[in-house]
Amino acid sequence: MSNTTPGIDPLLDGVSPLQESISSESLELSQYVRNSQHALIDRIDAYTDIINIEVGDTSLIRARNIEREFDLKQIWLKFEGSNPSGTQKDRIAFAQCLDALRREYDTITLATCGNYGAAISLAANLAGLRCIVCIPETYHTERVHEMQAQGAQILRTPGKYEDAVWYSRKLAEEESYYDANPGGNNSSIQIMAYAEIANELYDLLRDAPKIVAVPVSNGTLLAGIYRGFASLYKRGKTSRIPRFIAASSYKKNPIIYSFKKGFETCVNIEEDKIKESRINEPLINWHSFDGNEALWALQQSQGEAFDISDQKMMQYSRQLKQKEGLHVLPASTVGLAALLDRHKQHRLEGDRYVVILTGRH
Repeated sequence: MSNTTPGIDPLLDGVSPLQESISSESLELSQYVRNSQHALIDRIDAYTDIINIEVGDTSLIRARNIEREFDLKQIWLKFEGSNPSGTQKDRIAFAQCLDALRREYDTITLATCGNYGAAISLAANLAGLRCIVCIPETYHTERVHEMQAQGAQILRTPGKYEDAVWYSRKLAEEESYYDANPGGNNSSIQIMAYAEIANELYDLLRDAPKIVAVPVSNGTLLAGIYRGFASLYKRGKTSRIPRFIAASSYKKNPIIYSFKKGFETCVNIEEDKIKESRINEPLINWHSFDGNEALWALQQSQGEAFDISDQKMMQYSRQLKQKEGLHVLPASTVGLAALLDRHKQHRLEGDRYVVILTGRH
């Protein structure tokens, strides 16, 4: 039996339908966490139970129909859309709220274009934390209704997403709030939360795949999964560290640009070259906050980087629905598109290939 978080608007951009379903057990645990009369160690323990119940252990599906069409075995789809708010962002949202709770913060702040704000608003509400979400004033994300329904305070900020991040960071510093933004003081917690994906893949595959294909925006997800596999390899759990394929919107991501140029560090791209669309918005930015970490992971794994068009994202989103029964956010498919483009250019041998799908549609 599950309870649906009340007051949720069914209109979304990105992940839909909204309606995060949280189990009755987790809602009961949340009541305990939110009661400051209980000992902090017990509240932390209860919130950890919520995370264990609700977040991670997402589906790993073998894409046999796509394998047949492209004559490539084995393609495994790690579907992060089965997290509570529909994306991988729940992993870092709950990890940040647990850390804030442990360090006795009462307020958490972040910047978002949509998905991360929805995830952390939910996680903060369950933890009993005040949540302040900064959103660029020109963005019209429908997910703001979810954030408000979870009790988050919305601040509209001038400029683009990067400006909203810096505004939120300054707010955290001035008001002693917990800074949940990428690339900041707590970025290592986000990277380690994403490292858990590598552990989940190992649990089911019992070794590292040959390639892991990952969508990139800020680069935190790719950096985390790489570090997870590097740790498994160093501990003697896997026979190899996978190669990584990074993919993003066509010529609109600093990590892809920097890797293709052979740069040692991630450089910004020109702001005026960034053109947002409803399809590519989850991927694009002119500054990747964990870009250096992601670029390093690509270099260390002898990986590759690909630019993917909006048209191709839509194409693979339709294919996943028709052939594998998955309703996937188009931007989430860039990893699959890149892997198959790589296979078309230089035929890949039979092995295990993992594609990270970051959101449901």
